[in-house]
Amino acid sequence: MITHSNPSIKKQVYDRISYLGTVSKADLLNHFSLTSSSMTRLLEEMTSQGLIIVSGLGSSRGGRKPILFQTNSKYRYLFGLEISRIYSTLGLYDMHLNTLSLSRWKMDNNMTPELLVDHVAKGAREFLAKHEISPGDVLGMGIGAVGPLDQKNGMILEPEFFPSSAWNNVPICKMLTEQLQIPTKLDNGANTALIGEHWALRTENIQHALYVHAGVNIRSAVMSGGQILRGAVDTEGAVGQMIIHANGPRLRDKGNYGALEAFVSVPALEERVRTQLKIGRSSLLSTISPDRVNFATLVDALAQGEPLVTEQFTETAAYLGIGLANLINTLQPEYVILGGPLVSAHPLVFDTALEIAKKNTYHYPEYSPIFTQGLLTDEAVATGAAVMMLQEWEGN
Repeated sequence: MITHSNPSIKKQVYDRISYLGTVSKADLLNHFSLTSSSMTRLLEEMTSQGLIIVSGLGSSRGGRKPILFQTNSKYRYLFGLEISRIYSTLGLYDMHLNTLSLSRWKMDNNMTPELLVDHVAKGAREFLAKHEISPGDVLGMGIGAVGPLDQKNGMILEPEFFPSSAWNNVPICKMLTEQLQIPTKLDNGANTALIGEHWALRTENIQHALYVHAGVNIRSAVMSGGQILRGAVDTEGAVGQMIIHANGPRLRDKGNYGALEAFVSVPALEERVRTQLKIGRSSLLSTISPDRVNFATLVDALAQGEPLVTEQFTETAAYLGIGLANLINTLQPEYVILGGPLVSAHPLVFDTALEIAKKNTYHYPEYSPIFTQGLLTDEAVATGAAVMMLQEWEGN
């Protein structure tokens, strides 16, 4: 039970209403140690401020029908920004985290931090004008980015594999705050993706979850007791350095030999297919130069059932399953959420990874976590960044 002595009681009541969706005063009194009159005054205050609205009447249990409350979706608005190696995405959200507008930019070798910030600032202003929203009604912008990061100072440090070499020691929060004059907060994209999916799955009351993103490298986030686990440093990509083959290759001559990312990543998959084509394997892709084969080519070929490409995706997914089993055996999550371009490329990847992970999970099937691609999928990072800002908001 939460007592009235807590100075943030209004925000806690707001968060509880937001979490439950629709709630009566009695529901809140079951959770907070407030008198009925104190709760009535607080709900009246929050209603007069526009924080919450009356949404109707509940079912009677013999007396008067209870008044039902819900948060006001139009009280304020939030931006969520994903900065990734393949694309970056900006979303505008209401207080119910409904997506009002979304834009995406390809992260090619011309996309410097300055250019992306210009795109984001222009896009944000266009979103606000389209929906007739005042900049003063925006709570802020959450940013989910590829690490490593200096979260305290809002900086992207030295991420690997960005197409543009300019993404080193970037004060991204300062740059966006100066452009838009709104608060910003930075976290790594795997964390914000898990925050977003946890929000979307909130009716499941998930306490322990694992999120794994398979793309240009492997990124992960872990939740325990409903809270993101954070280490001494921000190294979301470190899970990709899990050694699964002691005598195995390295990805682009970096990192550990036999690391997971050397078997499960977009660059590793591209290189394996190119090698097979160069040694003369028969394939529908034989009509193009092996060096021109890229991930988009492979996804198209997989959709057509091309045998060589299907074989290589299956092998990638199997190694992903081995890595997942190692993480599951260590962390014992309730939910395992898989995201990223490799996973979304084709159902074959998710299904194969799931099959292999289950076979290598200790005490399976007595212990069997729920596997899902989540509800937000490609929007998880940006939406989760907006959720992060909503959670940081003090309720004023």
